[in-house]
Amino acid sequence: MREPSYHTYNQLHMDSKSVFYLEVSKIQPNPFQPRRGFDQEQLQELANSIQEYGILEPLIVTRVEVPTETGTDVQYQLLAGERRLLAAKLVGLNTVPALIRENVQDQAKLEISVIENIQREDLNAMERARAFAQLADKFGLSQREVAFRVGKSREAVANTMRLLQLPFEAQKALEEHKITEGHARVILSVPRTEHQRMLLGRILSYSMTVRQAEATAKQIMQQGMYQADTMTPAQTQESLHELGREFDPQMQELGTKLEQVLNTKVVLRKHGSKGVIAINFNSPEELGNIIKKILGEQGIEEF
Repeated sequence: MREPSYHTYNQLHMDSKSVFYLEVSKIQPNPFQPRRGFDQEQLQELANSIQEYGILEPLIVTRVEVPTETGTDVQYQLLAGERRLLAAKLVGLNTVPALIRENVQDQAKLEISVIENIQREDLNAMERARAFAQLADKFGLSQREVAFRVGKSREAVANTMRLLQLPFEAQKALEEHKITEGHARVILSVPRTEHQRMLLGRILSYSMTVRQAEATAKQIMQQGMYQADTMTPAQTQESLHELGREFDPQMQELGTKLEQVLNTKVVLRKHGSKGVIAINFNSPEELGNIIKKILGEQGIEEF
C-alpha cells in the first residue's frame, strides 16, 4: 500500500545534497496546482525578502522531457514552491535552488501541491474544496482516503467538499472573502437554489453576521416557501421579492430571542411600518405555558 503523501511530502524536503541551481526559464508550472490566484501584495513582499536574503527554502521539481525539432530537451516541472518561483521572476533571478525528484506520478504531484498549500494555509476554502474533489474524482479516492493523504479528518474533508454544492455566486463570494465558511454552511442549509441566491443577496446587502443569516434562513423555511413545488415561476419570484422586501435583520434577531424565551416557533412578518407576530402552539397546555411566560402567574389568573 502506498505511503500517505504527507510522509512523501516530508521526504521530498529531506535530502539537502540534491539541491541544484536551475534556470528559471526551464521550470514549468505544476498542472495540478490547486491555487487559482496569488495575493499580489504578499507576492511583492516575498519578492522583496528574496531580493534581500535570497531563497531560503529550495523549490521541489521533477524532470520532464520536452520534444524539440532535434530530439528532446530536459526541463523541470514544479512540484512545490510556485510563490517562490513567481517572486524570483519579479526580482529578475535567472536561477533558483531546487530539489530534483525523479518519477513522480500525477497523483503525487497533486497531493504534494495540496499538502504544501494546506500546511502554509495558502488555499482559500473553495480552492481546498476543488483540490479535494480533484483528488477524489481523478484518482478514484473516497473522502476517507483523501483525508488520510492530506492529514485532515474525514469530516473536515466532507464539509469542505460540500462547498462545491453552493450556487456559483456564493462560491465566488466565498472565494473573494465577501462571506465566511459559516455563512456558506447556512446557505447550504436552504434546499432550493433560488432561495440560496436570495439568502446570499440578503447576507451581502445587510452585512449579516452568521447568526443573522441563520435567522433569515429560518424565516424562509417558516414562511412555507418550500411549497414552491406547486407554485408557478412568477409566484415563486413574487414570494422571493416579498420576503426580501420585508426582511429586517434586527426583527429576525428579536424573533430568535422570542423563540428562546417562549420555547416555540415564532414568525415575524413586517409590512411597511406594521407587522404580525405569529406564535405556534400544539396543544392547550402549551398555549397556557406560553401565556404564563408572557403575562406571568397573575396575568393568567385574570385571563
